[in-house]
Amino acid sequence: MQATTTTKDYKQQLAKLQPLIALFVLCAIISLLSDKFLTVTNVWNVMRQISVNICISTGMTLVVLMAGIDLSVGSILALGGAITAGLLKNGVEFSSFNLYMGFTILGACLAGILVGSVLGWFNGWTITRFKVPPFVATLAMLTIARGLTMLWTKGFPITGLERNFSYLGTGWFLGIPLPVWISGVVVIAAILVTNKTKIGRYIYAIGGNENAARLSGININRVKIAVYTIAGALAAVGGLIVTSRLDAAQPNAGVGYELDSIAAVVIGGTSLSGGRGTILGTVLGAVIIGVLNNGLVLLNVSPFWQQVVKGLVILAAVIIDKANNKGE
Repeated sequence: MQATTTTKDYKQQLAKLQPLIALFVLCAIISLLSDKFLTVTNVWNVMRQISVNICISTGMTLVVLMAGIDLSVGSILALGGAITAGLLKNGVEFSSFNLYMGFTILGACLAGILVGSVLGWFNGWTITRFKVPPFVATLAMLTIARGLTMLWTKGFPITGLERNFSYLGTGWFLGIPLPVWISGVVVIAAILVTNKTKIGRYIYAIGGNENAARLSGININRVKIAVYTIAGALAAVGGLIVTSRLDAAQPNAGVGYELDSIAAVVIGGTSLSGGRGTILGTVLGAVIIGVLNNGLVLLNVSPFWQQVVKGLVILAAVIIDKANNKGE
């Protein structure tokens, strides 16, 4: 009996270390094939690039822990960035009242995050109020948010933003890129929420067994709406970083970001069935995705083959997740 328990514990520990082992193997292979990979410049470049995915994936992790999904994060990212850029450059004009309202950088950023929060709230409200499957509800929001972005931008990039705004995505603080600081704050806050608060325990309980969570007195609908609202807000934060880095709000920004975030969550060990996973695991998954993307570019792999490789990696991660669940 003792031997069986020891073997089971060993397998569980090995399962937890799988993402870390995969990262070391991936870094070793790429560093052997490209001498540019382990340079300081490239490392900071990778960290800056994955900061956006970490923000989005943190919110996605909370959703997946409840056995949900959010396909709208890429479109919400684009709309949040476009709203911020539009307000920052043009403000809001009320011609009927001969009134013009300008926005500071902080005000425009808060407005973009607010829009993301509202769309996330709408996702949660639709899912809980009308019992729409999360896949369908967020797929619809993907289209809605993208359409709103096109309407707001009229299909053209919003450029010529304030120089101070670009500091958000390109600046440095204490020798570290500012986007890394932003994603770090998001991760720390999410860890505190999941490990130290009631709503964190409720999230795991809902993902583990929703019926049992309801019988224990947890307000399922309220928790779900709160989590989808957080996911929308964090997607908008990612939109601020992307917009400031490019010094422009692109109408097609964020396309495919939902796949990268889901990949980071799954590769990081969060179960698609809900109830199992960690924020740090997702961070590790985002690093793996970022290193993979960077390595494929350094090795001059065709963008089309890059999509194939990323798809295979996601598939492998899901298969491993299912195998782990079956073993448990």
